[in-house]
Amino acid sequence: MRKGLIVLLVVAVAALVVALSSLYTVSEGENALVVRLGAPVGVVETPGLKVKAPFIDSVIVNDARLLLLETPSEQVILGDQKRIVAQVYTRFRIVDPLRFYQSLHSVAEARAQLAQSVSTAMRREFGQINLPTLLSPRRQEVIQAVHAEVGGKFRPLGVEVTEVRLHRADLPLETSQAIYDRMKSERQREAKELRAQGFEWAQLIQSRADRDRTVILSQAQRAAQIARGEGEAEASRLLADAQKSDPAFFTFYRSLQSYRQALAESAPVLLLTPDAEFLKALKFGPPDARGRTDAK
Repeated sequence: MRKGLIVLLVVAVAALVVALSSLYTVSEGENALVVRLGAPVGVVETPGLKVKAPFIDSVIVNDARLLLLETPSEQVILGDQKRIVAQVYTRFRIVDPLRFYQSLHSVAEARAQLAQSVSTAMRREFGQINLPTLLSPRRQEVIQAVHAEVGGKFRPLGVEVTEVRLHRADLPLETSQAIYDRMKSERQREAKELRAQGFEWAQLIQSRADRDRTVILSQAQRAAQIARGEGEAEASRLLADAQKSDPAFFTFYRSLQSYRQALAESAPVLLLTPDAEFLKALKFGPPDARGRTDAK
């Protein structure tokens, strides 16, 4: 009885092991390749619980979704012998598990070969263009050429390359510094030229202003001299008319003007003889209407 129970238990365990080794699952977004004694025998692309031959079949499950490959940045020489640091990323998927297994065997090997192929194609295409082209909309054409070359190479291997994109493209640090220094010196040269041009314009404006100032001053002085001459002529006419109307008073007025000027410009002490002609108007006063004074 006990011996029969042990045998039954052994049989149950063996049946469980056989059942477990003959069942496997394929999840959504995966595909599987069934390999029997090292030889592929079938591809499973629908999800669910599947059955295989126990012990002699093995199952290789691959991710059927898009996979991302980011290659490290690397220096690339362009057609104009300029160097850039470029980095691309690639998206791919396994579309034929059988061919993929026969040619690449694993995703790690696929990534390695894909990175090498993308780098080679990128260097070849970038070596035919110059830096301005890479910075223009034509860059997309170059990337499409890389995509076409890599995709055509890997499609027979069961891999579909859906996208190749340029992630970044920078100048090397030493090249960037040299370009910045050259740009700085160029801007300094332009600044010096602009300052020199501004100084020249300032000199021209200053000379024109000085010339205009001289012309305006000369015209103003001429107009002032004409006005002064006209005024002096009018004053002389008025004085002449005044002298004609009352010669005695005009003579007395002129004497007072002479006193004012002489006394203002003389020293604190002025010495004159009592009978000096200069003191006549002070001694005898203004003349009468007929020009006579009180002098005896």
